[in-house]
Amino acid sequence: MERVAEGIHSEPTLNKGKTYRLSLACAGRGNARLTFVPANAGRQATVSCDGAVAQQRITGGGPVRIDVYGTEGSSGAIAWQVDAA
Repeated sequence: MERVAEGIHSEPTLNKGKTYRLSLACAGRGNARLTFVPANAGRQATVSCDGAVAQQRITGGGPVRIDVYGTEGSSGAIAWQVDAA
């Protein structure tokens, strides 16, 4: 769990060919922007900080960079977890 202002910056190593599920919840106000590199390269998603859980499937292939940044004026907390799907 991290503060929205600090964001999430992680690089887990995922097994090649295995499917994973990233669960992300933001509670507070505003939005957070989620980015994956290289999995789903170029894809971004905006998550509302309304407490709802957003999920994204990821296919493993080595290190995956996960970055989440709060948008301007956002505050609260972000919780995240990566599980085998």
